[in-house]
Amino acid sequence: MGFSVVTLTTKGAISGLQRTTQINGFADGENAWLVVASNAGADTNPAWFVNLVKNPDDIWLKVGRRSLKVRGELLTGAARLTALRRVAAISPQYGDYQKQTHREIPIIRLTPDQG
Repeated sequence: MGFSVVTLTTKGAISGLQRTTQINGFADGENAWLVVASNAGADTNPAWFVNLVKNPDDIWLKVGRRSLKVRGELLTGAARLTALRRVAAISPQYGDYQKQTHREIPIIRLTPDQG
């Protein structure tokens, strides 16, 4: 299919508690993944994205049996558009989600935290 269901764990923006959700992850090279805060085209960002922005030093990703601490990079401009095109080529619904909302749907590149 070109993507995997991954498990993302973030620290709650308000509660401070760990929050875990399963989302689609798209391989971006050998050791990075793209995740899309589409919220199915809703006009608000998903809670996991709000948590990720509020607590960028506390993000964990599980892909298959591999679990690792990651850093998130919010893609902007041409990098975001290129990533959205790649994701939509694999899973066309993501291109449709952007058409359903007035907000710019965030795309985040997750890479292993080297710190």
